[in-house]
Amino acid sequence: MTATVAPAALHAMLLDGAELALLDVREEGRFFHAHLLWAVNLPLSRLELKLADLVPRRDVRIVLCDDGDGLSERAAARLNALGWGDTTILEGGVPGWGAAGLEVFSGMNVPTKAFGEFVEHEYHTPSVSAEELKAMMDSGEKLVVLDSRPMDEYEVMNIPSGVCCPGAELVYRVGEVVASPDTTVVVNCAGRTRSIIGAQSLINAGIPNKVVALRNGTMGWHLAGLNLETGNRRHAPAPSGSTLSQAQKAAAAVAARFGVETIDAEGLSAWERDPTRTTFLLDVRSPEEYAAGHMPGAVSAPGGQLVQATDRYVGVRNARLVLVDDNGVRATMTAHWLVQIGWEVRVLAGGVPSSGLVSGPQPPQVVGVEPVDEIAPAELAALLDGGKAVVIDLADSRTYRKAHIPGAVWGVRSRLAKVLAAAGGTGTIVLTASDDALARLAAADARALTDRPVRVLAGGTPAWRLAGLKLAEGRERMADETDDVALRPYDRDDGIEDAMREYLSWEVELVRQIEREGTVRFRAVPA
Repeated sequence: MTATVAPAALHAMLLDGAELALLDVREEGRFFHAHLLWAVNLPLSRLELKLADLVPRRDVRIVLCDDGDGLSERAAARLNALGWGDTTILEGGVPGWGAAGLEVFSGMNVPTKAFGEFVEHEYHTPSVSAEELKAMMDSGEKLVVLDSRPMDEYEVMNIPSGVCCPGAELVYRVGEVVASPDTTVVVNCAGRTRSIIGAQSLINAGIPNKVVALRNGTMGWHLAGLNLETGNRRHAPAPSGSTLSQAQKAAAAVAARFGVETIDAEGLSAWERDPTRTTFLLDVRSPEEYAAGHMPGAVSAPGGQLVQATDRYVGVRNARLVLVDDNGVRATMTAHWLVQIGWEVRVLAGGVPSSGLVSGPQPPQVVGVEPVDEIAPAELAALLDGGKAVVIDLADSRTYRKAHIPGAVWGVRSRLAKVLAAAGGTGTIVLTASDDALARLAAADARALTDRPVRVLAGGTPAWRLAGLKLAEGRERMADETDDVALRPYDRDDGIEDAMREYLSWEVELVRQIEREGTVRFRAVPA
């Protein structure tokens, strides 16, 4: 039986400075409503898909938390079987933590969103409302709107005239977009965090322009009754020789002010060989640059997103972070925020080397996959027509509602027994998902739960689509609770405006909540 740790003892562990992976193994929707501040959401249903990326050192301390319902015990058994051995369970789960009088948080990526509110409070980051920005536009004021979100978010909706320039790219690219010092620079995101961090990055870098954050971002613009643009792909260009030189000088000044240190290749190698510490090598350039050529072992973590959602990339508290780019600007600007959050971080001197690189997107580090029988889309279609197969779709519920194989039954992998019972039918059980590895992992679970043949759709539901076969949409045959995803305001079918107001109020209140939490190490650096 896995050992347990009392809430007070875990609180002390969070303050002891040693490495700790605090993993919440519930589904994302449950995590969203209540969790510990420093917990990283790694649902049991998808544990093997991200475990090696988030917790690369197998003997690091791990504490698991759930609703006190036994889910952590199942996760601990799986972790131990996969080779992660130093595992304990939080007594009473999240409810027990709250009952002990300790702070419970809602939302996603809370530590870094709380940090955004801290930054605004400590640095007095200037901002304008949507109505004020619209008046500036209408008056013909000389201004540029820089959208600090990634292109996939920007493309969905953007402030009119806005240009995509994700967080860490702002200081790097601003010189190509803003030609004169009398131009006002407005930085926006969907809500607050990346607007604040982006605007303050430009201010910290000392650009001569007036810089403001758009208060409440595209949500604030929407709530003001103003129209957003959609479908744009305007992107700030990469810097030329002179603007790159300016950006490098600005980044050097930021490094000096905020104590950003560098590490050379030999030092990085020594860190990576240290069996007692965890080192994450994070490439903060764009995903496209990463795919064109990156260092072996580096993880793609675009700088703006790394500051916005560190827990998506790093699952070990007090680990070492090494950031790399091509010329130091984006790595330094990212590092200067991570230093203030409390991370031990270095920038790799000299940046990405000119040789020994690998290309392509980041390869998944899935663990625990066993051999499985596959079935091609056409063969599955024939079995379904003859009533000789049942499809179980394990994609997230949002993806399932948008498109799924007609007649498929939807459910969550960690509750597969319930889903199999609801599926009924006869013949072969065929598992599918938008992520082929998830279906393959679930096949081993299914074989232990049923005597029926179990196969996996080769290539998953995307392969079915590519084969030109019919897809359905909607909530039909959803045999499980849709607690697997956290809905953003824009994801809701109704009540969008109320959800936006609730979200924005929640962000603002985070400053007061982290003051009560007792383990936060945020710090500001005076000018």
